[in-house]
Amino acid sequence: MTAEIKTPERPEKSPESPQDTQVVTKHSAIVAGKEISYTVTTGRMVLKEEITKADGDTKDQYEGEKARAEIFYIAYTLDDGAGQPNAKRPLTFAFNGGPGSASLWVHLGLLGPKRVKLLEDGSPLPPPAELIDNESSILDLTDLVFIDPVGTGYSRAAVGDKPNEFWGWKKDVESISEFIRSYVSRNQRWSSPKFIAGESYGSTRTAGIADFLSEKHGLYLNGIILISTALDFSTLDFNPGNDLPYALILPSYAATAWYHKQLDPKLQKKPLPELLAEVRKFAGGTYMTALFEGARLSESEQNAVARKIAAYCGLSLDFVLQSNLRIPLPRFTKELLRTQRRTVGRLDSRFIGMDRDAAGEAPEDDPSSYELSGAFAGAMNDYLGRDLAYQTDLEYTFSADLWKIWSYKEHENQYVQLEEVLRRTMVRNKFMKVWVLNGYYDLATPFYASEYVFNHLQLEPSLMENLWMTYYEAGHMMYVHQPSLEAFRKHAEEFYIKAIQ
Repeated sequence: MTAEIKTPERPEKSPESPQDTQVVTKHSAIVAGKEISYTVTTGRMVLKEEITKADGDTKDQYEGEKARAEIFYIAYTLDDGAGQPNAKRPLTFAFNGGPGSASLWVHLGLLGPKRVKLLEDGSPLPPPAELIDNESSILDLTDLVFIDPVGTGYSRAAVGDKPNEFWGWKKDVESISEFIRSYVSRNQRWSSPKFIAGESYGSTRTAGIADFLSEKHGLYLNGIILISTALDFSTLDFNPGNDLPYALILPSYAATAWYHKQLDPKLQKKPLPELLAEVRKFAGGTYMTALFEGARLSESEQNAVARKIAAYCGLSLDFVLQSNLRIPLPRFTKELLRTQRRTVGRLDSRFIGMDRDAAGEAPEDDPSSYELSGAFAGAMNDYLGRDLAYQTDLEYTFSADLWKIWSYKEHENQYVQLEEVLRRTMVRNKFMKVWVLNGYYDLATPFYASEYVFNHLQLEPSLMENLWMTYYEAGHMMYVHQPSLEAFRKHAEEFYIKAIQ
């Protein structure tokens, strides 16, 4: 690894006038069985807004620019034979969600040329964390730019600006869109096929950005990759009066019970895809009808539905009846293995947690989150300073609870729903391909809820052909599971070929 540091001196600059910083390093790795050479640019890009003033003719006069934020990013470009990047290669921007998560998960778990070393099933190894070559990286298929939104990673609001102005649906979409537009222009990448990959709330952000970029800047994407999608919050929020999530999460409950061997022998011996096809049919038919009927459901009908739910979820009939046929997510993750004094994960229900006691309504925490956080955070901090030569005393904020204060004022008195935004974008850009990745053991963004959303886009049949869904026997971060990561790589090769041809 060699490093060329391009950090402008800043002592004479006022705090209100931050400058772009960059550190450039050269590397190699084994990807898809071959050694590749690539350049990494690590830095912070200053986002600015124009300052205008109305003159006597009521026309706005340009007066200058004001720094609003510094966005941290890590860009990978594959070198050609002369050691230079190819400006016409595909270019993919990627980030995580939260809101409040930095991009280290998709970076060091899925897309980048290095990944955190884990056991094959995704379980962590003892600290300190170690990075290894990611043979399933897509860097040989596309250049990559990982973006940390304001308040995550090293991204910060400019001095004098309030960071919470960026912590909301609209401003978040605008700021990341401006970063993407600026990066494409500064690096002369308008001739590159362009993609965006977002995980969880990052998929929510992706839908908004794809719409914003195409409508405002005429920047049309070749494809978007939606990992563990959250495009319609009405399918995910267990609020009184909203029965939809109970039916849509049922197949994920069944997959979890099957994985932990909590089903009766007849159901347990079925292959997972066969079992889930059966549960989907029940959830979207008999169960949904029962929820719709409410108090009009007879006692015998209620008992019959409850027996089915109990059988598919590995729960007792009495527990299902006491829950009025509605099992909220925290109750399920606490109840399934209660007799073993264990809980199951929310992001990945293959993971098992240990609470202080076996009573209570909900687990103390999510084992599929806290077991992996230390490995990824430790690996990223070491990677930034040691391999990428990016030196700073700032804290790398890998996770912040911004979701607690995130503003959805544009969606006031309604659920956040991006179906129409995505449909409009796909109509505007009929060439844009949409790849949706689902984990069977993801209880945060269930795969059946994802299917429901994309079946209700009201797209014309010709545009429905631009949608592609893939499934993995893992959770929200399906890539921590080695077989799923390898399957992703094969799917990625197909996707990029289809999206560029």
